[in-house]
Amino acid sequence: MARSLVIVESPAKAKTINKYLGRNYSVKASYGHVMDLPKKVLGIDIKHGFEPTYEVSPSKTAVVQALQKAASTADAVYLAGDPDREGEAICAHLADVLSGPKLEFPEEGEEEKKEETNGTGKKGKKKAKKPVKKVIARGKPVIARKNIFRVMFNEITPKAIKAAFEHPGEINSNLVDAQQARRVLDRLVGYKISPLLWDKVRRGLSAGRVQTVALRLIVDREVEIRAFTPVEYWTLHALLAAGEPPIFEAKLTRFKGEEVEVHTQAEADAIVAAMQSAAWKVAGVTQKEKRRNAPPPFTTSKLQQAAYNRLRYTAKRTMSLAQRLYEGVEMGKDGSVALITYMRTDSVRVSNDALDQVRGVIGSSFGQTYLPEKPNFFKSKKDAQDAHEAIRPTDAALTPADVKAFLSEDLFKLYQLIWQRFVASQMVPAVFDQTTIDIEAGDYTFRATGSVQKFDGYLAVYQVSTGDDEDAEPDTKALLPRVTEGEILRLETLRPEQHFTEPPPRYTEATLVKELEEKGIGRPSTYASIISTIVDREYVTKDQGRFTPTMLGEKVSVLLVKSFEDIFDVGFTARMEEELDEIEEGKLGWRKSVKEFYGRFAQDLEQAKDEMESYKAGIPTGAKCEKCGEGDLLERISRHGFFLGCSRYPDCDFIRDLSPELPAEGADGEPKIENCDNCGREMIIKRGKWGAFLACTGYPDCKTTRRLKAGTRKALQPDELLDEKCPECDSQLVKKHGQYGEFIGCTAYPKCKFIRSKTLGIKCLKCETGELVERVAKKGRRRVFYGCNKYPACDFTTPHLPIAEPCPKCGAPFIVEKRGKMGAVRACLKEGCDWEAIPDPPPAEATPEPVGATKS
Repeated sequence: MARSLVIVESPAKAKTINKYLGRNYSVKASYGHVMDLPKKVLGIDIKHGFEPTYEVSPSKTAVVQALQKAASTADAVYLAGDPDREGEAICAHLADVLSGPKLEFPEEGEEEKKEETNGTGKKGKKKAKKPVKKVIARGKPVIARKNIFRVMFNEITPKAIKAAFEHPGEINSNLVDAQQARRVLDRLVGYKISPLLWDKVRRGLSAGRVQTVALRLIVDREVEIRAFTPVEYWTLHALLAAGEPPIFEAKLTRFKGEEVEVHTQAEADAIVAAMQSAAWKVAGVTQKEKRRNAPPPFTTSKLQQAAYNRLRYTAKRTMSLAQRLYEGVEMGKDGSVALITYMRTDSVRVSNDALDQVRGVIGSSFGQTYLPEKPNFFKSKKDAQDAHEAIRPTDAALTPADVKAFLSEDLFKLYQLIWQRFVASQMVPAVFDQTTIDIEAGDYTFRATGSVQKFDGYLAVYQVSTGDDEDAEPDTKALLPRVTEGEILRLETLRPEQHFTEPPPRYTEATLVKELEEKGIGRPSTYASIISTIVDREYVTKDQGRFTPTMLGEKVSVLLVKSFEDIFDVGFTARMEEELDEIEEGKLGWRKSVKEFYGRFAQDLEQAKDEMESYKAGIPTGAKCEKCGEGDLLERISRHGFFLGCSRYPDCDFIRDLSPELPAEGADGEPKIENCDNCGREMIIKRGKWGAFLACTGYPDCKTTRRLKAGTRKALQPDELLDEKCPECDSQLVKKHGQYGEFIGCTAYPKCKFIRSKTLGIKCLKCETGELVERVAKKGRRRVFYGCNKYPACDFTTPHLPIAEPCPKCGAPFIVEKRGKMGAVRACLKEGCDWEAIPDPPPAEATPEPVGATKS
């Protein structure tokens, strides 16, 4: 009997599903999309209704052949792609290649050597090229279309899989059309605008329908910050004592019943003077019970925000980890188990079965007082695709403690976050007693507010923070004394505080995701790739987790927004997302939507080709050349960055670098002067292929250069000759300072490439033969870590600072110092040893010894 073929996107998902279906099914993976638009041409026939031309991706020909072979012997094919637009498009393309002719490679044979006439008029033989395998489609359909079915499930559990296969359906053409419309729109924008940027700015740049709008938000925020002017204001705080403790603080809020603002120190001092003789009397006491409701379970964007704020996971990392939890992880004897529902969703809906299960978990684990009479229901946003559920555990009974042994640290933390949020969403509210005391002092009113938790409710499992929930409120935990209306209070101190208004903060990943969602730009499932793209293109940088546009990103954004103001308008982009939703619902034809977009876009494109300013040709600044006084200064770009140059070049060679100034290092804010080690002349900052460096002003007579520490004006220490010979070539060794720290190399480089890292003098805990060295991570935030100098033979690493002291409990050769929000803790890393201690504070005026230093 022929077995049915089931096709999913990934091998991990295939492995998990396979154990639920039994031997009558064969489950294989397509490894994502098998068809796409061609890479080297537009692939869209604009004149004939924007018809796209899809082809089997070159990297997927072997996959398609294997699937066709499996389908040819199957009695039915079930397409089990993800339950969204991309998943539906993958299934549609799979149906096309499986119901179409078989893909084959032509028979291999030696390529004929063709004769041709060369430049001399004589016949010569063309050099034989390596044969290129081309795929051709021929023969009958692999399987009849009527035997291809679509199955969908929101979670990979036995019950969900069984239900999906009992009621198979057909491919949803509306979902496919919505995905196709998005793909065509993105291809038109990318393929038409990117070459324009290559021509006007530099090759390798790209523009995107949504990516450029996200960049615009970051650039606009930076412009706001630069234009911001701080405004001074003052607040006044009174420390008061009542008949009962404790002493409490109240803040000035009103003057003669109206809200009061204090702008200057003079105003603040006048109020302080007026208060010195005033009587402080309780004008009113308000006490009320406040209930804080449980938050809804996660949607995609809320998960990305919470994972960043709590775990510091990027959107890309969060989605990658969530994908693994959804597709299944190995759980010992249970095999591969899917732990969460589908992670691309904007719905907060939860199935009845899941509600029943989580209520049972709450009742048994926390008690009936934490369980509401009826399940909590939440309202999804107006444009949510409610066919999906919220992100939740597939089995709420699987607590984080139950799965911890089978998950990596990253997976465990994300699963724990999802589990806690889901369980909390079905618990009773937290209850607080909130007290407000209004105090009169003459014509002025001060207010004190305190809040005390009466019942923790859902907070027993999930603490809400203002960073990842817009409904969260900051806790006010001030303890207030018991007072009565009319009671006279005693003023202890009256403290004025100066403040300045602050500019809007730069976006973090969490706040950018929130902004994109609120403005309706893109889909939560695309946010990770959008953010990755603008970082990879070097349009933005991340400093302490916040996005700052680079000069390149800012200038590209200004050019594009100026030439395509409507296409890259936030409102227009949001409207396009609404149209994609309408296409998905069958309310709008995809070709009509694309046609309306392209009509406006094509007009802007033609205008931009002629009118967009070009950094390659030079953009006039309106200023005259500082050197010759005749030419105009033009803003231009080279491989090193943006600069000002004279329009009379090459007759006038004046240039001025426009790269951002490096921070000053001098105590008075002025750049610290470095002198040349060889000739004593002053060294100046120049920029080359590898960035900024110090060069001697005596060039070309003196060609001394020094590298700079990244992001500073401080020169790296010069090379230091050592009284030691190279063990490989007997040349003298030298101490150098490279991109990743200090090391010892050979003076005969590049003939001899001997390198030795400077060690800390501490033996490796793992191999016991190597020594620990300080290293700097090559990617990400370039964190310092410590590893064995025998790498790759020994892969021991630790992020914690090693200290050359033996463990007092197990005798391990060294301990480490861990630093966190709560301060430093010393600990042992040896497996099985749990020694920890808080270090003693260093004595005053003591100079700490360097790591690895030996005491004489």
